[in-house]
Amino acid sequence: MMQERSRVPAIGVTATTLLLALGWTAPALAYIGPGAGLSLLGALWGVLAAVLAALLFLLFWPLRRLLRRRRQPAAAAPRPLPAERTEDPRLD
Repeated sequence: MMQERSRVPAIGVTATTLLLALGWTAPALAYIGPGAGLSLLGALWGVLAAVLAALLFLLFWPLRRLLRRRRQPAAAAPRPLPAERTEDPRLD
């Protein structure tokens, strides 16, 4: 019968390699100008506003339906059926 090998050593090697790679990186020394920064902030605010609007819409949906049902009369009269139906669909 074959024995299964443990994955613990593989996880340890992977974690050690990842920590060493992250520890030896040099800073990027990059500059983001004011135009790029403002564009990024504007896009971020737009995404946040869209998510907030979607959440508010989902939260207020049941409330809107409840208010619409209250405004409608309690017993709506059914529409009367036509007395005679014709074979010509253009006349219906």
